[in-house]
Amino acid sequence: MAGPIVGIIVGSASDLKVASKAAETLDEFGVEFEVGVASAHRTPEDVSNYASGAAARGIKVIIAMAGLSAALPGVIAAQTTLPVIGVPIASGPLSGVDALAAIAQMPPGVPVACTGIDGAKNAALMALRIIATQDGAISRKLANWALESAKSVRQSRDKINETENMTPVPESAFTS
Repeated sequence: MAGPIVGIIVGSASDLKVASKAAETLDEFGVEFEVGVASAHRTPEDVSNYASGAAARGIKVIIAMAGLSAALPGVIAAQTTLPVIGVPIASGPLSGVDALAAIAQMPPGVPVACTGIDGAKNAALMALRIIATQDGAISRKLANWALESAKSVRQSRDKINETENMTPVPESAFTS
């Protein structure tokens, strides 16, 4: 792949800690991405320019992260036809619940997918799934990642056997 195909935009530099989880996941899959800071309220022209020019620069999916009123994902979605995944950031007196509601309640015609609060890893995985519809290599990597994830869960069952006062569910209960 030549150049970034996922854009990660945060409303504030303080959101970069959460954004790093998306970046790590995209790195793990070898997908190029770019990261920027633009505020729907303080730099609306920058947000507009980014959103309206992203597709022409090769971006396939935008992950937008914001706290509080979390207008950023919706403002971006209103100015592009690219898929936009909103990540509510835990901040302020409501710890991200306000951001979650703001992103999840987009008006008809302005679709934004929404993760859970601070759900940057899931946002990256959803972006990868979107890209995988047109990229067989990413699709295969996602399938392998899912197998490894399942293997890790199955291996964690062994820890129950090592814990006192717990009877493990028989392995046969998990198979058909």
